Amino acid sequence: MGMIILKSKDEVAKIAYASKIVAEVLQVLKKNVKAGITTKELDRIAEEYIINKKCIPAFKGYRNFPATLCVSINDEVVHGIPSKKKILKDCDIVGLDLGVIYDGFYGDAALTVPVGDIPPATQKLLRVTEASLYAGIREAQVGQRLSNISNAVQVCAEAYGYSLVTEFVGHGIGRSLHEDPQVPNFGPPGKGPRLRAGMVLAIEPMVNMGKSEVRILEDKWTAVTLDHSLSAHFEHTVAITENGPVILSCV
Repeated sequence: MGMIILKSKDEVAKIAYASKIVAEVLQVLKKNVKAGITTKELDRIAEEYIINKKCIPAFKGYRNFPATLCVSINDEVVHGIPSKKKILKDCDIVGLDLGVIYDGFYGDAALTVPVGDIPPATQKLLRVTEASLYAGIREAQVGQRLSNISNAVQVCAEAYGYSLVTEFVGHGIGRSLHEDPQVPNFGPPGKGPRLRAGMVLAIEPMVNMGKSEVRILEDKWTAVTLDHSLSAHFEHTVAITENGPVILSCV
């Protein structure tokens, strides 16, 4: 475990502003997700909005990632690269993951949205993945152990027979996109550092309908489920406060 940086109220306010812009963009994108749109067009919409708000796309150029938005379709878990060749179609599910920098501070959030009508079983995957995020957030209390968040996410998702991706984890966030501590979506409770006021965490379950294993495609970014089962991803940036967790990435 590395160094956990506690944030001042002013710093949390800047992370909150960056996170609010992320949330706004995600809502705009959600309205634009429909059959026939390319993932490249969604990326353009996101980048334009962020720049108009005098913020900086956090992902573009991060470890050479080529776009503003990560767009992951169906069995793609995370880090899908937008492309003119990728056209959304009815029944797809689309993970939208986005980061923003405001005045040197980062915000990060994600959601998975349906394209048109999706089957009840797929609707359930999205509902449970989002519920597992909120189960984790409820455990983000001062004095609790970090792994109580991880365990709550796992218990919620596994209760429905789904599996958690273990290769990617949530993270601290602040002046860097990824800070300590790591926030896994699995594991026993009662482990890891105690949560303190001033910690800011990006909590982000990635839940597969099938098995947990993933592989990375040749583009070196896109992660897909090994068994081609559907995968959903939801994420919020959350501040730990004396009065309980505060979700910063909401409109």
